[in-house]
Amino acid sequence: MTRIANGLSEAAYRRAAEFLSSLDDDWARHIAAIGPCRHAAKPAREPYEALVRAIAYQQLHAKAGDAILGRFLALYPGAAFPAPEQVLATDEAALRGRGFSATKLATIRGIAQAALDGIVPTRAQALAMDDEALIERLVTLRGVGRWTVEMLLIYTLERSDILPADDFGVRDGYRRLKRLDATPTRRQMTEIGHAWSPYRTVAAWYLWRVPATA
Repeated sequence: MTRIANGLSEAAYRRAAEFLSSLDDDWARHIAAIGPCRHAAKPAREPYEALVRAIAYQQLHAKAGDAILGRFLALYPGAAFPAPEQVLATDEAALRGRGFSATKLATIRGIAQAALDGIVPTRAQALAMDDEALIERLVTLRGVGRWTVEMLLIYTLERSDILPADDFGVRDGYRRLKRLDATPTRRQMTEIGHAWSPYRTVAAWYLWRVPATA
């Protein structure tokens, strides 16, 4: 299990970029054009909070997600983020009024209950868990898929070797990078990505930034 350590140094990002640039000319040109990796993690968040935030933004543009999350947080003045007990004690109609669909609301309440039940680990517990073990544990929750847990691994737990192969931005970024006729499937992307280990998180960061005209 490879991880990005908390407070990853610029030197570590530079090593990752150098490794990827050495793969072929396409990677080298793209990384030179984009510049240093500026991956912005949120390591202070507990997994419970990270999951709820991910669900709030699911299938929404950033501005719409910001608005819904803002209305949700406004229900809990004085709290940086509501505790699971607070969410479960909140009237469902009040939560729906913040813009959550019935499906998202059920997922968020399920995450809150799972946090209380110990299924959603604390940050300290999650840091000690293997990537796949954490994925297998959390995808049992309603509405939580592999991609959602991978975002937790990348942005909250700062793992360095995560490739979200389901992510269309990653797959189509690779298509544009390599000028392919078709976007790779998840399985193809997973196989291709083995060559980027142990820096698949940084590879994904760069693939999200391949320009449309590449």
